[in-house]
Amino acid sequence: MKIPFELTIGLTYTRAGRRGRRKDRFLSFISGMSVASIALGVAALIIVLSVMNGFQKEVRDRMLGVIPHIEITNGMGPMTDWRSVAADVMKNPEVVAAAPYVQGQGLLNSGSVVRGAMVKGIDPETEPGVSDISQHLERVESLDVLKPGSFGILLGRDLAHALRVRPGDRVSMMVPQGSVTPAGLVPRMKQFTVLGYLSSGHYEYDSTMALVNMQDAAALFRTGGPQGLRVRVTDMDLAPSVARSLARTLPPGAYASDWSRQNRTWFAAVQVEKRMMGIILFLIVLVGAFGLVSSLVMTVKEKQADIAILRTLGASEGAIMRIFVIQGTIVGIVGVAFGVASGLLVAENVGAIVSTIEGIFNVEFLPKSIYFISDMPSDPRMSDIIPIALFSFLLSLAATLYPSWRAARTQPAEALRYE
Repeated sequence: MKIPFELTIGLTYTRAGRRGRRKDRFLSFISGMSVASIALGVAALIIVLSVMNGFQKEVRDRMLGVIPHIEITNGMGPMTDWRSVAADVMKNPEVVAAAPYVQGQGLLNSGSVVRGAMVKGIDPETEPGVSDISQHLERVESLDVLKPGSFGILLGRDLAHALRVRPGDRVSMMVPQGSVTPAGLVPRMKQFTVLGYLSSGHYEYDSTMALVNMQDAAALFRTGGPQGLRVRVTDMDLAPSVARSLARTLPPGAYASDWSRQNRTWFAAVQVEKRMMGIILFLIVLVGAFGLVSSLVMTVKEKQADIAILRTLGASEGAIMRIFVIQGTIVGIVGVAFGVASGLLVAENVGAIVSTIEGIFNVEFLPKSIYFISDMPSDPRMSDIIPIALFSFLLSLAATLYPSWRAARTQPAEALRYE
């Protein structure tokens, strides 16, 4: 098969400098720096976005270990027929389990220390099906210790430390719902016995959450029964669509809310941060593209005599332009390929790399006493890698257009005048 001469010359110019004049070696060095700049930008983008994805996934998984995928709330009072509603919800093929709950805010008091808490009343039998709370317990074996009428309580580890209590100690809980007396509104108070700790690894929940039996919570908050259902689905990413599907079958007054809506602000902030970080790091690729422009301009300037000879032999302006487009395209392809390969290699082993650096320099990037994630997470995604590679290549291709156009506009007589 006949190979186009444009491709042959473009490859020759790209490899020029290995064995040739000093000027050719210098041009080859500039091309190599262009490849390195593009590769560095692509690799940095892949590594940073993979680490950010890893942090987001780790936080999300720990968050969903405590909160449900979908929460169904009855806005018209207690859900006394929660079993029938749960049976209807379970008819959806994506639903794994459903459990009732009671939720309210309270003030916990131990000695002179007072802390606010989000009190969740759960059913110990059905709760393990909708959350991973039972896997994050300390000092107790299971949720079965929350027996109705015993008024036992499981406190978040940070909340227990703030209250300075241990298992076996008693805390007083005061709820806003009070009783009207001749002296005015008197808030209700109840003594609870600390049974153990909840340690999910997420400070927001470990510092504010308190778990009690659902019947004890219903009696304390006087809800008259469960306020709704906590639902788990087969895939957390399907929760929004499943919630919309369930909303059409719920009784009047009940509505469904998925985990992404309940934490919309946090996830929106993470997406904005990820997007801005991508834009900033993409400037490295842009620097590589400018380097490619410089190398091609210098190549065009150096090869003017060759261009003039090709023109006198009958090469068209389009053929000359294709020669330098091919040269720039090869540089872009090589740079993007090296960037993707090195970026994936580092992203897949970033945990081991960070651990090695910590061991050599005796430093700790993620102290366990400060961060709930002690290892550097990474989650490379093709949805990030493919756009990065594609846009980097297109940017490199665009960088070849002006130098190639200038090469095509070279006049043979002017170029050969002083040769």
